[in-house]
Amino acid sequence: MSLPLPALLWLLIRRDVSLTLARPGQWLLPTVFFLLVALLFPFALGPDQTLLARLTPGIAWTAALLASLIPVASLYAIDQADGTLDQFGVRAIAFETLALARILALWAGFLLPILVALPVAALFLGFAWDGLPLLAASIAIGSLGLAALANVAAALTVGAQGGAGLVALLIVPLAIPLLIFGSRADATGAMGLLAAATLVLAALTPFAVGATLRAARS
Repeated sequence: MSLPLPALLWLLIRRDVSLTLARPGQWLLPTVFFLLVALLFPFALGPDQTLLARLTPGIAWTAALLASLIPVASLYAIDQADGTLDQFGVRAIAFETLALARILALWAGFLLPILVALPVAALFLGFAWDGLPLLAASIAIGSLGLAALANVAAALTVGAQGGAGLVALLIVPLAIPLLIFGSRADATGAMGLLAAATLVLAALTPFAVGATLRAARS
């Protein structure tokens, strides 16, 4: 007897989160990268604290986008190599369900460490503490969209030689609305537009990932 969709979705999310926790590099490396970007920008831009504080939301969002690219290479490639994707197909588990679970699991595994690291990054950049909650809220919302785009890129690179080179070409243009609305979260209506863009990506990408994975297996 097949499991109801919510129960199946929860099992898949729990599986992916458990695997992420068992591989510390999958969540630790993006977090360290995020902090390194925040640390290096003051050296590149100089000691002007006013300029750094004004650019902090854009820097944080750029760092989050680049950090979200790190897990892409192994997101579906490992499952493809060890036959897990074939097992999902044999068990009649829709790839769309797998994709939705993986988006949510990546969001949880990627978001929480980044939010923990965000105050440290803000300290490096001299960002005002009273603006930190809004920046954290924008990253919390928009990182779901980044996780969705990372899943699309990962699915497209399954079985493709040199496919990792396509990641930046795919992710960066599609992430521009998230970067614009997220880095301008204090503007009127920006948070609403960020949430809308994120929900559209989260709703559409499981179908794109499912179709791409079926094509890769055929």
